[in-house]
Amino acid sequence: MHAAAPSLSVVVPCYNEELVLDALHDRLARVCDALAVDHELVFINDGSKDATWTKMTALAARDPNMVCVNLSRNHGHQLALTAGLSVCQGDQILIIDADLQDPPEALPEMLALMARERADVVYGQRASRQGETFFKRATAYLFYRALGWLADAPIPQDTGDFRLMTRRVLDQFLSMPERHRFVRGMVSWLGYKQVPYLYERHPRAAGETHYTIRKMVRFAGDAVTGFSVKPLALPLRVGGLCGAAAVVTTALAGWWWVAHGEIPSVGLLAALVLLLAGGQFLTLGVIGEYLGRMYTEVRGRPLYVIEQVVRGQEAATLPVGERARREVA
Repeated sequence: MHAAAPSLSVVVPCYNEELVLDALHDRLARVCDALAVDHELVFINDGSKDATWTKMTALAARDPNMVCVNLSRNHGHQLALTAGLSVCQGDQILIIDADLQDPPEALPEMLALMARERADVVYGQRASRQGETFFKRATAYLFYRALGWLADAPIPQDTGDFRLMTRRVLDQFLSMPERHRFVRGMVSWLGYKQVPYLYERHPRAAGETHYTIRKMVRFAGDAVTGFSVKPLALPLRVGGLCGAAAVVTTALAGWWWVAHGEIPSVGLLAALVLLLAGGQFLTLGVIGEYLGRMYTEVRGRPLYVIEQVVRGQEAATLPVGERARREVA
């Protein structure tokens, strides 16, 4: 006879978070204990290079509610999060980052809001972003506005992965097979009733952000190409602009010829070549981006590889690539 599944799961992807794990666990455990419900804390080690996994297992040795998932290597935040979601067993699932910028103490209010609104998703919406640079705030503002215009399905602005969802939403999410994942967009695409929870985002509790500019650009690319086909129409618009510029340039060349008796051939030729070449390269770049993503999808490789799962005081090693299944009493 297997133990009944917990009522609540908290899923936390971690990468090089040894400095914050103790504080994170203490705050999450305190909040969940106060709720007086069966719960599990699912921490995912995404191929960390520091002592994150060692600290996780040390916490599991003294907390029976801990579930530690060790990935075989670094797969990236979104895939690590997906791995944790595939392992968790709760009827309600909270997603939260390890850096404590999103407050665990918001969980009771989010649960109350979910019950009051009879919602399937309560997503955290940032009323302010403390401790972040002007560059980060400005780029985030522009990103969410641009994504809102491009996306085929509405994606709430100023939201991260911090959210509470029901099991039926999670089951549908896990059935989505794409590799280039934008979790908050995927959950929004699913529909159901989703309501915002406004909160103040805090500065990072310890350590440094792991989102470099390169990762941010790649993340934005996943968001746009995963939820919009509008970029495919961009080359057509650029081609139209190039054609219009060619007509204007030709007209100006004709005027110059009539007014001055000579044609500025070198300048005109250079402008036309640059316009046409720029349009061609942009077209090829957009097509190549979509073709590259199609290539990675059709290979059919697993999204991630779980090396080991430690539940409470017990260690359980899963076969490579196997997902933990929800246990039923």
